[in-house]
Amino acid sequence: MLEIENLSDQEKDVYQALKDVIDPELQVDIVDLGLIYRIEVNDHLCQITMTLTIMGCPVSEWLNNEITKAAESVAEIDDCQIKLVWYPQWNPNMMSRIARMTLGIHG
Repeated sequence: MLEIENLSDQEKDVYQALKDVIDPELQVDIVDLGLIYRIEVNDHLCQITMTLTIMGCPVSEWLNNEITKAAESVAEIDDCQIKLVWYPQWNPNMMSRIARMTLGIHG
C-alpha cells in the first residue's frame, strides 16, 4: 500500500488529484480502492505504478485517461506514465476503511 508520508510535496499533490478519479463501476476513488502502488515525480514527469481490481477490467482505458488528466493537472507536471502491474495482486484488504464501508464490506 502507498505510504503518503514518504512522498514529496508534488507527489502528495498528485495523490490528492488521484482521489478525484472515481471508478465508474464501484463509485469509489482509485486511491481508497488501493489501486495506486507508487507515485514518483522526476522533473516534469509523473510515473504512477498501479493495478486494477481484475485483469481485463472494462474501464482500464478510461481510468488511464482520467489518471493522466489528474496527474497533469498538478503544477509543473507535463507528462504522466502509468505502469500497470499485477503483483501484488489486488484484494479487498487493500481498500481503505472508507472504501470498504462505502461498498458494504464489513470486518
